[in-house]
Amino acid sequence: MSRVAECVIRLRSLRMPTRRRWFVAALLAVTLLAGARSATVFLDAVAETLPDRLGDREFWKLVEDLSEPNGSFRSDNLLSNELQFQHVIPELTRIAQPGRVYLGVGPEQNFTYIAALKPAMVFIIDIRRGNLDLQLLYKALFELSADRAEFVSRLFSKPRPPGLTAKSSAVDIFGAYSTVDSSERLYGENMSSVRNQLFTKHGFDLSEEDLRGIEYVYHAFAMFGPDIKYSPVGLGGGTIQPTYAALMAATDLTGEARGFLSSEDAFAVLKTLQSRNLIVPVVGDFAGAKAIRAVGGYLKQRGALVSAFYLSNVEEYLRQNGVWLDFCANVSELPRDGTSTFIRSTRSGSSDPSEALRSEIGGMAAISNCR
Repeated sequence: MSRVAECVIRLRSLRMPTRRRWFVAALLAVTLLAGARSATVFLDAVAETLPDRLGDREFWKLVEDLSEPNGSFRSDNLLSNELQFQHVIPELTRIAQPGRVYLGVGPEQNFTYIAALKPAMVFIIDIRRGNLDLQLLYKALFELSADRAEFVSRLFSKPRPPGLTAKSSAVDIFGAYSTVDSSERLYGENMSSVRNQLFTKHGFDLSEEDLRGIEYVYHAFAMFGPDIKYSPVGLGGGTIQPTYAALMAATDLTGEARGFLSSEDAFAVLKTLQSRNLIVPVVGDFAGAKAIRAVGGYLKQRGALVSAFYLSNVEEYLRQNGVWLDFCANVSELPRDGTSTFIRSTRSGSSDPSEALRSEIGGMAAISNCR
């Protein structure tokens, strides 16, 4: 196929208003006259319509405009309980395309998938506003921390132990912190820094309820430290669950550590996205009438495609509640192609809670048929 024909096909596939497509066509014609060689580069530039960063007001407006009213779930979900979630990453990175848009649900496991896929923009959609508060806490901590060791220090309100470097593994880091007690002084100082980062520096219009929610989450991390587990405050899920430290020490099936705290490079992917306001937390029910569709509309306006959508095991509850078809209809509104990928957590049948959930991936195309 000639470069000219390739450019014409790619132009037809761009998701943009008709008027803009005609404008691009006119510019393309000029470009082709100048030389077909530069046309592909031109079209790639036209397709890159996602923001390089969001202003603070634009970020918060997006949070509010896309979100639905607060919903409820049986537990607080302050962290994952999926110890095998890295197993799919080698196949995920082979199929899903980097530089697109990542969607996900829940807490920190999203960060590891984001570090692997290196998306241009992220939306974390969860039915609970408490997860939005958790994500805002993480946002502030990423922005305030120069490296992984400082991030862990701030997250758990523990003084930084000596000897940790850019080459330290996640196992090294959490091993070093395992003998360090949490500090009430650091907790107070860090909580003040988090409030200042979100409320003063960014100017987000946080409600008193949001501030209390952020403090609630941060207090739990300080209280339990790296031994914190899924639903540690007795809201369900039991106590035989992997700790935060164990989740950070997890690997893929080959033994390679791919967690967001496994290297400074992985950490930097998250820090950069957070600093540019490109990880947007959204309150939304997967079967609700607004959030997923609103995200889809935002992406379509910008000619962007979904790279991957991490669902955890939410589909299980959607089917139980009889709203599966609503979820299918919502996802059908997301711009996607043959490489767009679902990341799912499924029941393994193991009696060991740390192995009860396993991850798998699948194409998003089939969702239009609700399979």
